[in-house]
Amino acid sequence: MYVLKRDGRKEPVRFDKITARVSRLCYGLDPKHVEPVAITQRVISGVYHGVTTIELDNLAAETAAYMTTIHPDYATLAARIAISNLHKQTTKQFSQVVEQLYRYVNPKNGKHSPMISEETYEIVQKNAEELNSAIVYDRDFSYNYFGFKTLERSYLLKVDGKVAERPQHMVMRVSIGIHGNDIPKVIETYNLMSQKFFTHASPTLFNAGTPHPQMSSCFLVAMKEDSIDGIYDTLKTCALISKAAGGIGLHIHNIRSTGSYIAGTNGTSNGVIPMVRVFNNTARYVDQGGNKRPGAFALYIEPWHSDIFDFIDIRKNHGKEEIRARDLFPALWIPDLFMERVEQNADWTLFSPSEAPGLADVYGDEFKELYTKYEREGRGRQTVKAQKLWYAVLEAQTETGTPFMLYKDSCNAKTNQKNLGMIKSSNLCCEIVEYSSPEEVAVCNLASISLPSFCENDETTSWYNFEKLHQITKVVTKNLNKIIDRNYYPVPEARRSNMRNRPIAVGVQGLADAFMQLRLPFDSDEARELNIQIFETIYHGALEASMELAIKDGKYESYEGSPASQGILQFDLWGKKPTDLWDWDALKAKIQKNGLRNSLLVAPMPTASTSQILGNNECFEPYTSNIYSRRVLAGEFQIVNPYLLRDLVNLGLWNDSMKNFIIKDNGSIQNLPNVPQDLKDLYRTVWEIPQKSIIDMAADRGAYIDQSQSMNIHLKNPTMGKLTSMHFYGWKKGLKTGMYYLRTQAAAAAIQFTVDQSSAATASSTVASLDKLKLKKYVTRKTSSVEDVSFSSAESMIETPSPETAPSSIEGSMAELNIKESKPAEEPQEPKETAEEPKQADSAADPAKETTSDEFDIFNSKFKEAFSIFDKDGDGKISASELGTVMRALGQNPTQQELNDLVNEIDTNGNSLIEFSEFLTMMARQIKEQDVEAEILEAFKVFDSDGDGKISQTELVRVLTTIGERLTDEEAKQMLQAADTDSDGQIDIEEFAKILRGK
Repeated sequence: MYVLKRDGRKEPVRFDKITARVSRLCYGLDPKHVEPVAITQRVISGVYHGVTTIELDNLAAETAAYMTTIHPDYATLAARIAISNLHKQTTKQFSQVVEQLYRYVNPKNGKHSPMISEETYEIVQKNAEELNSAIVYDRDFSYNYFGFKTLERSYLLKVDGKVAERPQHMVMRVSIGIHGNDIPKVIETYNLMSQKFFTHASPTLFNAGTPHPQMSSCFLVAMKEDSIDGIYDTLKTCALISKAAGGIGLHIHNIRSTGSYIAGTNGTSNGVIPMVRVFNNTARYVDQGGNKRPGAFALYIEPWHSDIFDFIDIRKNHGKEEIRARDLFPALWIPDLFMERVEQNADWTLFSPSEAPGLADVYGDEFKELYTKYEREGRGRQTVKAQKLWYAVLEAQTETGTPFMLYKDSCNAKTNQKNLGMIKSSNLCCEIVEYSSPEEVAVCNLASISLPSFCENDETTSWYNFEKLHQITKVVTKNLNKIIDRNYYPVPEARRSNMRNRPIAVGVQGLADAFMQLRLPFDSDEARELNIQIFETIYHGALEASMELAIKDGKYESYEGSPASQGILQFDLWGKKPTDLWDWDALKAKIQKNGLRNSLLVAPMPTASTSQILGNNECFEPYTSNIYSRRVLAGEFQIVNPYLLRDLVNLGLWNDSMKNFIIKDNGSIQNLPNVPQDLKDLYRTVWEIPQKSIIDMAADRGAYIDQSQSMNIHLKNPTMGKLTSMHFYGWKKGLKTGMYYLRTQAAAAAIQFTVDQSSAATASSTVASLDKLKLKKYVTRKTSSVEDVSFSSAESMIETPSPETAPSSIEGSMAELNIKESKPAEEPQEPKETAEEPKQADSAADPAKETTSDEFDIFNSKFKEAFSIFDKDGDGKISASELGTVMRALGQNPTQQELNDLVNEIDTNGNSLIEFSEFLTMMARQIKEQDVEAEILEAFKVFDSDGDGKISQTELVRVLTTIGERLTDEEAKQMLQAADTDSDGQIDIEEFAKILRGK
């Protein structure tokens, strides 16, 4: 066999030559786990007569990518092979590449069709030597394979379908597109971006330095007028923005509802849905940036609009096609009054805006006054129970993940743009909250900071470098401000708004990665503290940079009258006190003296694409799975959480059995018997982290986010009760964005590979020691609100509802709502008010109160033996560590913090130990009634390792041995016989359930 080289020569395929090429790219990788020969063997098996060297390199890269599940270094090697291949196919000199792109002639029509703007071309040619020498091409090799493939597919400029740019060329092009002739700033931005401290958003990467440099991501559009002219003028605005790669948020509160009178034609309106379908077709037809991304519009409406029931269902898969618009994203702009009426199960009146004008123009007490006035005047079109509409919203969210939910009052009360007028919508991703009107299309330029880049360590400790984060934030802020002046605006209303108000959005990516690098479980006390400190640092750095820009270039036009002009910053609007990490008093004084250049600064966005490029987890979210699939043109690849994979490899635990076990458990490691608990806590997925913690952390950082944040809610099996709990908890915490998407477990189950079940069942049961990992101790940065040994005092920084309204648990936030868990076939039944409701609410908030003394007696007879087995010193008490052992044996997976909380809550005599009666109370709380079947099944699976539906004596002994207890054969036999009611020598699921239920 021969290979066809790039210059046309033929050469025999040589095993040693392929191995040598792969070996040269293995520098710095772990030689104990990365084997070039293994790659060559697989490549040779796929070679055919006449294969080109380009194809050979692609095959080698894909082979290494498939081997990523063996060791994370294979992903790095795959990227190096692919990038080396690209380097061989592209021109090295940046100035020559720019010349090629500028002088491009379309072969179809022979016309000059430059891909680079004339300004960029001239800047590069004038400064060619300095710019060429500034580029460090080795930095291309820092991308992982999938990050590079993302760049190759959508971001690197192509000539006649072939990639012409290298990643470093793209970064330099973007830097020039932002800073123009300011070469020192160009090189500063190039260096920081190429070293992965931050990245600008996709439209900036797409378009910077091109003939139409539309670098903004988000546009907030107001419906110009409730008329044919107004609707179609707005439609044209949206089409032009989408053509230029902008995502759109459009509010349609002012469009009259179905059946409303039309004076001009003496007819009646068809309502919002037919109009929405017109916008839907426009989104389908006019994609973002010429097929780079599909067009995307989010439509916002308030829940008093009488077309609301049809609107929230537009993405449903079933129903009449003429009332569906599945390419749009419905979003609710919710006043507090609606949430209050739902909580009270009161009436809710629906209006047409043509008959009840002005409701969208006020918030807070003014809204309540106007709304109730219209109710008294009988202007409503329909009156329903508020919970009936609430049901419909939750049902749509469960089926489609939408509508998005933002809280109108919080968005308007806590914004630095409140002097401009009413804010009536957010954007496509629910993090941009800006004023828009028929005369002003709000715009926002985005960038995200790579949070793992600031994790540092020495031989024994690790820490977070806030000073460096502060410096990078200032660079990002000044870059985004520069984009405002150099941007191409698709419509004049966008230019007018952006020049007047100058908002920007600094976001983040890789918060979960930073926590994992520092070995902090996502919702641990230290992580929660770090979460606050990171966003406080970003807000402070952005404000300081904007103040410095104001000294140089002047305040933004609409500054006077803003909260900042009165010395009021975001944390003041939340009623929070910042930490002592930064000198806020000094900064406030400087802002009072000099002003700000930008009205808004911080808005953590989803970062779906750019986080793939930098190899981070998305924005501030936890990992959704520890193993998942990623599709590229070359095929589908299995990806393992690289931090987990490295730990398991270093512990000697990683093998095919381990991999199959994780796949079988949908990306979870919680049921792996040989993984230390510290690793289980560190690598919990979003499905295993309480959503209450996610909301708490969003509220913690909210005091330093002057726009909003794209917060998703993740629920394995959403019910009306669980969703209600999440929404009301977030609303009472003061969030602006209550929910971006609702993610359910099905969304995380995209990793349905073929699993060798027998292999998965053979994972070792011996718990590994963490000594091999040589872990470094995380050193926290102290703040005025944090005690030396506990984060509990930081609760004073976190706004909570008054004792009268605060739920005792997240379930308790819906305790008074009387929401039913199931929906009737026709329509929701309106709950009946009874004298017993307060008692029901109390028991819902605290399941332990439902346990009677008789039930304790039943539990006593079945759990006493388990208690005595794990009461190692026989003193009749269980410590927190022993409690964790018991719970894990019964299928529970608590964190250390949860164990401590349980001990403190249950321990009535203050000795930090649990006695037997207290132990039973804890078990009653763990086996909650609504999840009892799932809990029992999960516990049963822990014992039933061969999956045959029976627990044998061997399996019983295996589990107990795993947790450190060794039984004699006679003891195991007696234990099994006590539960084996049908005397078949095994325990089936029914017998197991009887044990747990105490029957």
